[in-house]
Amino acid sequence: MNVYRVKPLRQREIEVSVPASKSILSRALLLAAFTEGETVLSGCETFGQDGSDLLSCLSALGISAERTCGGLLVRGTKDFRREASLNVGSAGTAARFLTAILAFAGGNYRFDSSEQMKRRPMDLLFLLKELGATVRFLGEEGHFPFVLSSCKLSAREMTVDTDVSTQFASGLMLAAAVGSPLTLRLTGSRTHGSYLKTTEDVIASFGGKTVQSGNELTVFPIGRATARYAVPPDVSSGCYFYALSLLCGAKTLVRGVRKDCGQSDLRFLEVLRDKGVTLAESAEGIVADGRKVSAFSGFDLDMRDFSDQTMTLAALAPFADSPSVLRNIGHIRRQECDRVEAILHNLTALGVPCECRENDILIRPAPVRPAAIETYGDHRVAMAFSLVGLKVGGVTIENPDCCKKTFGNYFEILDEITRD
Repeated sequence: MNVYRVKPLRQREIEVSVPASKSILSRALLLAAFTEGETVLSGCETFGQDGSDLLSCLSALGISAERTCGGLLVRGTKDFRREASLNVGSAGTAARFLTAILAFAGGNYRFDSSEQMKRRPMDLLFLLKELGATVRFLGEEGHFPFVLSSCKLSAREMTVDTDVSTQFASGLMLAAAVGSPLTLRLTGSRTHGSYLKTTEDVIASFGGKTVQSGNELTVFPIGRATARYAVPPDVSSGCYFYALSLLCGAKTLVRGVRKDCGQSDLRFLEVLRDKGVTLAESAEGIVADGRKVSAFSGFDLDMRDFSDQTMTLAALAPFADSPSVLRNIGHIRRQECDRVEAILHNLTALGVPCECRENDILIRPAPVRPAAIETYGDHRVAMAFSLVGLKVGGVTIENPDCCKKTFGNYFEILDEITRD
């Protein structure tokens, strides 16, 4: 079996570069692809397998996107192929966003995916069926693979439950931005969530308009593609290194990360600051300095708006000096794997007492014992639990290649910062 043995951190001053934001790149790439005109997406010199899979889907639709010295040149068009076979791999954003856009655009599309993606429910398809799309499931109902056919859906209003997935709502917002105006009636607990705000911001940068009144959000379409858009670094990926400021007393710079980069995981930096880490914005990016932090108390946090960092915090919690509670994390059971179960399984393997209470996880500090981390093929499990090994050693990551989904050279960077 392919494994990676994590060595304790040796360096106390760390400077790293991370890939382009997967979340923002996928939104910008789709807006550029389905509006008329050329757009150069800068800042995306490196990105994970999810981005490559989305580019392959666009190529299958006859939409050109090529690397140039200035960035990724996308030649957007409304005249794309209305019949194609598409494979989204394990890219959840591509799966939800592209499905919504093509259902409203019309055509006949065969969608396939990785085995991991086939296990993730696609409730969006039932919403699209209610609007008149035809969906023929080729395996389990409500999952990949499937055939989607529509005669250019038209809808002025839709209701979306944000507790199921804000990605569904974002997909419909993007479909409206490259199609016709649409009002979404948002229900659930994340109607004003940061992931939706990210979608609004990217649409606005491309010249679209969104208007929110209470829990109703109306999206108006873009005219022509913007000439240039800068994709920021992925804060989600940067947080694993920022976590070392608190966990190991390190000083960490993630190049290019700024307070205005429009990503929900910036909230993680606020958590570090609350525990005594000093934050400063330099010309190169945000610096997190934890060299004066000798201990930290447990976390009691609502994770709804930065849930990708649930596992990062779960990996830090054993080293706190009081228990931690990570709240409102039920929806992460439906992501690349059941992330709640992944946390419970791996913390237990490490000898850390933990339990799930409805939508919350309680973690008690404890001495950590050596263990092999079961990643479930999920990149965030692998990266988050590698932090435990960087603190104390004795941790083996199974199937480290799953990180290629978003961060292909993650473990190469760990090799560098753990070198004597």
